[in-house]
Amino acid sequence: MAIYLDPPLWPAHGTLFSHLISDTSLEELHAFTAKAGIPPRAFDGDHYDVSETRYDALIEAGAIPVEARILVRKLIASGLRIPARLRNKSLKVPLLNRWNTVLPGHDALFLDLLDRWGEEHRKYHGRTHLLSTLEALDVLTEPEEPPRTVVLAAWFHDAVYHGIAGQDEEDSAVLAEDRLHDAGLPAAEAAEVARLVRMTADHRPEQGDRHGTLLSDADLSVLGGEPEEYARYVSAVRQEYGHIGDADFAAGRAAVVRHLLELDPLFHTRRARDLWLEAARRNLAGELSGPKGSGQ
Repeated sequence: MAIYLDPPLWPAHGTLFSHLISDTSLEELHAFTAKAGIPPRAFDGDHYDVSETRYDALIEAGAIPVEARILVRKLIASGLRIPARLRNKSLKVPLLNRWNTVLPGHDALFLDLLDRWGEEHRKYHGRTHLLSTLEALDVLTEPEEPPRTVVLAAWFHDAVYHGIAGQDEEDSAVLAEDRLHDAGLPAAEAAEVARLVRMTADHRPEQGDRHGTLLSDADLSVLGGEPEEYARYVSAVRQEYGHIGDADFAAGRAAVVRHLLELDPLFHTRRARDLWLEAARRNLAGELSGPKGSGQ
């Protein structure tokens, strides 16, 4: 187990940055950076971006300096590296391709939504989550196409995101109604999209609500990911609430995890249960009873 640091060669914000990685686990990396005083917001999925001013101190703390190409090789070999397509800033093309299958000819609306999903404060609820939700809908409806209202609801379900449960969903629903009306979508379809967006506030679709079950299951599919994927999700959520102290976040996060564990069913479609339920319950229970005992 080791922590590696490449030279400060990457320009941003008027200075140069290094990358800090673990060759073993994200837990090891987070523990090292917390001890070194690196803020959670510096984490970028599989590495920390650290200013050149911290370079010498990090080496003194135990980070091993290596060339950039060596660091990349070690990250790939560790299995922790996130593919480029899964990074928020690299998703314009795949998202545009998907947008043009559901509402072609409305480029201004696409760009507005793309900007919203790319807002700086989003660490989990960003473009990666949007694409993952759309891909999960594909899996749940294969070989058919997902219903257009469900796909549009996925595009709008976190279009407004300030970390205020309930209010974010309501504001996103209102935005959907307004923008889809302006785009010429039939009123009934726009209303259905808004209804689905509001449903994501508690992920409790009514029995027989096929559209609601699809969106709810797709939105929560991250819960059934592999352990490292789930760890990235939890870390990204923590970064979104970086302004909240550890104790308050732990209490709030534990309440969210308990709510998810109490959902019966957690996943509504047979395919989602087969794919994700067992892993989701394991991930959630593991988070709730984690080493900190705080639900983080």
